[in-house]
Amino acid sequence: MYGIGVRRVATALVTASAATLLMTACQPGGSPAGAGSSPPGAPVKPAASTGAKACGVSDLNASMRQAAVRPDGTGTGAAVVEFTNVSGKACTVRGYPTVAGAGNGSPQKNRPLKVTTTGAASTVKIAPGGKAWTKLTFVQVQGEADGYCKSGATPAGYPTLVVGVPGAGAHQVALTDGVIAECDDKVTVTALSSAKPS
Repeated sequence: MYGIGVRRVATALVTASAATLLMTACQPGGSPAGAGSSPPGAPVKPAASTGAKACGVSDLNASMRQAAVRPDGTGTGAAVVEFTNVSGKACTVRGYPTVAGAGNGSPQKNRPLKVTTTGAASTVKIAPGGKAWTKLTFVQVQGEADGYCKSGATPAGYPTLVVGVPGAGAHQVALTDGVIAECDDKVTVTALSSAKPS
């Protein structure tokens, strides 16, 4: 009698445990309770993107040319920086580059320029061999010879610039025809774009 009673209690406990496990372990979507589940109403993190990864510094090759459309004056006025994806896979860039003048062409002697941004930033996917651009518009030097700045400051000249791409490192670039001449250490920078600026 004693053995039968113990077996009945044990069977009842196993049945109750199994029912409880079935009710609590299986949640909608088939995920077990407590394994990454969130309380009702909690924000849900989006799933990891299956798209291209962000570009790294070694994924991009940068070059620079004088812009066709630039402010009046005798300095550089504006330049277009082109970033080419030299990796074997698509990658993305987004945002506004930073800009510094590299004194004597040396990135260790960088002089950061005050950046004003323009245009809406969006993610730009760059295929292998594809390109993205940004346009840099400087405060223009006026006059002949060494020129002058309307602000009264002395014009600055840089053999190269260091252009920083958010998340993709700093890239040293030079014009093919001369130095960057600008006033007031200020530059207006467009958002990185798949559209080539003029």
